Amino acid sequence: MTANFLIGLREGLEATLIVVLLMAYLTKSGRRALLPRLWAGVGIAVAVSVGFGALLTFGPRGLTFEAQEAIGGGLSIVAVGLVTWMVFWMARTARTLGSELRSRVDGVADGAAWGLVLVAALAVGREGLETALFLWAAAQASGESGTPLFGALLGLAVAAGLGYLLHRGVLKVNLSRFFTWTGVALVVIAGGVLAYGVHDLQEAGILPGLHSLAFDVSTAVPPSSWYGTLLKGTLNFSPATTWLESAAWVLYVIPVMFFYLRANFRPTPRPAEAPAAGAAVAS
Repeated sequence: MTANFLIGLREGLEATLIVVLLMAYLTKSGRRALLPRLWAGVGIAVAVSVGFGALLTFGPRGLTFEAQEAIGGGLSIVAVGLVTWMVFWMARTARTLGSELRSRVDGVADGAAWGLVLVAALAVGREGLETALFLWAAAQASGESGTPLFGALLGLAVAAGLGYLLHRGVLKVNLSRFFTWTGVALVVIAGGVLAYGVHDLQEAGILPGLHSLAFDVSTAVPPSSWYGTLLKGTLNFSPATTWLESAAWVLYVIPVMFFYLRANFRPTPRPAEAPAAGAAVAS
């Protein structure tokens, strides 16, 4: 539940911030009459995301076990790729997100009515589709049923509440620090999802080594124990892990975490010193 709450909170807050930025810009630029178009786009994005989540949940039913495992493993790997792109994208573009959205609004606000609807639907829908896919993959990896949805909905509700308070100016949050550290947690969670996806592909017979275990600590960490459930639900930890799963986790988490931390904590370059008086300046 904790991992899914974090996913819902972070992804929900990203989508909420986009909506808050669009609302604020339309209001300050005297375009409040266009707010219904914004909400129409948000509604379309939510409906598409919910439909995508339902398709992921109920679509594979009725297929053979091997087919279900192959689909689950493949989608888990896709989900890891998307969440990895997302955390690096946020680290790179957080400072310019507002200006990019404003330029998009300016480009479509005075045009066709569906223009702003499309901008809102695409901006929010991207976050929604990523959230649906990664939540589904994380739920499959944790082996939980109703709890992931509850945790995700709770995270989305908190994100919506924070967005409202930010919009009203009641709450001040260091968003840069929030997204940085939740990104660290998501990289670890994504590593567990990747390992589970590899396990699915092993069970489907696509990858080898299903019975070649790197370690088995099921006696010390029983899956049914409270701490086993906690580790499974938060980190997607499996007491019995194959060599291929462990290799996938290590080869993903260590380099991705290194580059992510380097991107977020890279020292800010000092401004260039002004040329000394009398020095020649190239034209």
